[in-house]
Amino acid sequence: MSLTNKIKQVTTAAIASLYSVEIAESAILVNATKPEFEGDYTVVLFAFVKLLKKSPDALGQELGSYLVENNPALFNSFNVIKGFLNLNVIDNYWTNFLQSQYTNTSYGIAPKNGEKVMVEYSSPNTNKPLHLGHLRNNFLGWSIAEILKANGYDVVKTCIVNDRGIHICKSMIAWQLFADSATPESTGMKGDHFVGDYYVKFNDEYKRQVEELIAKKGMTKEGAEKKAPIMLAAQQMLLDWENGNPEVIALWERMNTWVYAGFNTTYNAIGSDFDRTYYESQTYLLGKDLVEKGLEKGVFYQKEDSSVWIDLTADGLDEKIVRRKDGTSVYITQDIGLAVDKYEQYHSNKSIYVVGDEQNYHFKVLKLICQKLGLPSADGIFHLSYGMVELPTGKMKSREGTVVDADDLVAEMIKISQQKTEELGKVKDFTTDELTSLYHTIGLGALKFYLLRVDPKKKMIFNPEESIEFQGFTGPFIQFIHARIKSILRKMAAEGFAISTINITEGLLPQEKAIIVELELFPTVIHDAAQEYDPSKIAIYIYNLAKTFSSFYSELSIANAESEEKKTLRLQLAQLTAHTLKTGMQLLGVIVPERM
Repeated sequence: MSLTNKIKQVTTAAIASLYSVEIAESAILVNATKPEFEGDYTVVLFAFVKLLKKSPDALGQELGSYLVENNPALFNSFNVIKGFLNLNVIDNYWTNFLQSQYTNTSYGIAPKNGEKVMVEYSSPNTNKPLHLGHLRNNFLGWSIAEILKANGYDVVKTCIVNDRGIHICKSMIAWQLFADSATPESTGMKGDHFVGDYYVKFNDEYKRQVEELIAKKGMTKEGAEKKAPIMLAAQQMLLDWENGNPEVIALWERMNTWVYAGFNTTYNAIGSDFDRTYYESQTYLLGKDLVEKGLEKGVFYQKEDSSVWIDLTADGLDEKIVRRKDGTSVYITQDIGLAVDKYEQYHSNKSIYVVGDEQNYHFKVLKLICQKLGLPSADGIFHLSYGMVELPTGKMKSREGTVVDADDLVAEMIKISQQKTEELGKVKDFTTDELTSLYHTIGLGALKFYLLRVDPKKKMIFNPEESIEFQGFTGPFIQFIHARIKSILRKMAAEGFAISTINITEGLLPQEKAIIVELELFPTVIHDAAQEYDPSKIAIYIYNLAKTFSSFYSELSIANAESEEKKTLRLQLAQLTAHTLKTGMQLLGVIVPERM
């Protein structure tokens, strides 16, 4: 049990004993005491003043006296400031905690809880390569999955590949028109990049044809967009695909093979993986069957043009199409089918969809439709909505070729990490292979940390130069602190000093206590990050821990400590800090090197 929860527990018991009033532990607000006040933890009293008919000061004095007197293994003093009860925790509590955990390489990881969660992320389209937005999605989804695992959940990581639809047909039509039988092999291009170029070519030709129809035929823009030959060809190709035209299917399979090879290369490079990959081409038919069942139940209705809809206006939404008049599927059709498919295979308690906030409405509709259909998967649907990544110049647009390519960005980050590392000049004894690995570790770590350090709900602007600094709120700073600690531990071990469990008799110095207090929070931070689906809580925590250790080490010597007891204590602190930094960074998908 965390110290915060213990304080809530004993405070609840104290209120019951003093005032014969039962208060839920969840109603007790406990915070770390602000630096300008004396104390370790603060109990906020205002919520109980009216209930207990006490002034804040009187309540604080009575409650503080009771807690100190009846919990000598926790508190040794208190003070009350304007409705805040500040409690001082005894040194023995902190040193006992350190003695029990400094060898625990799994510190902060909870036991299995028997619940299963699915996390779906990445969701690429096979008409373009992964870009910066996909990176935030992949890093966020992967990290959430790992954080949930650390909280005891059985997690299934999944990906849905959008491998069919009008956007896919656009790349296929453009390849037929402009490729002259070129392939990734013949051009030396990565497959997803190769196909993505034809998606851009489609858009360029579409614009040209629209402008030509407006100029030569006098059409309106809306009319020209509908009648452009290349768009009509793409729409016909979609119909041919759904009707199983052998030539269209063969081209579709061939181009998808190129793209999948490219995706796999990128996933391997960024450390993203999945337990199960779904394909829209395999799930949309199941969704169509459910549309028929929904019509039978009266959940859906059919218009005169044969399109099928659901009326959600009574639920504060609007009407939503679930099948086009030509019988083809829409995105919501496939997602309904996929929700059923995933639940039937894994029976997960919750299914988390990591998708950008531009799809907020879509997932409200999805969950509501599934509930109205009475699907067992419905209540477990949760949309983890996150803000888009933008450039200083604004939003990225795939069809216009203005995105930041994921592969190019990773390569650029590795290049910057090499430049920055060489400027520091501390890796002259590294082999070539070690340097290659180090540059990749620092560059990719900087990228992941930067994209995950921001609350997922917020949009963010990406700045690669800022992300890879070795000072400040960055991945490389934390990696450097970890490497420094490991260097200290190696040096002390080489000198024959073994870290052992001891009986601490000397009082804690403020710098020592600050680290232990920070370390004790780690399990709570992991729990909160899972509850709120927010890896930035982990990022902020491990940055603060690294910063606290840096301050400690700049002020207090380990090798030349005042006594053998202090030397052991500080080495224990260093070791547990290293374990915690490593675990925290692993939850973000970031590797911490042993030396830098």
